[in-house]
Amino acid sequence: MPFQMERAMETMMFTFYRFAGDKGYLTKKDLRVLMKEEFLGFSENQKDPVAGDKIMKNLDQCRDGRVGFQSFFLLIPGLTIVCNDYFVVHMKQKGKK
Repeated sequence: MPFQMERAMETMMFTFYRFAGDKGYLTKKDLRVLMKEEFLGFSENQKDPVAGDKIMKNLDQCRDGRVGFQSFFLLIPGLTIVCNDYFVVHMKQKGKK
């Protein structure tokens, strides 16, 4: 039986390939759909209308319109850090009440 972190790694890999398909990379459209479906809270609360374009630009290291798994993987820790920062602030505010 896999442990939680192993399941998390599997989920990231399977999610990437579900959107990348057999081509093995994400296009801008693929990334936009992935963000909308898998990061719904982030997408709904995003105030910057070009945030997806900025994310794609940052992840597309070769500037070829493709995001491979390694580049996609870099997105996860960044979003996790932002979510953690929000969580910590929220918990501190909740503790003051």
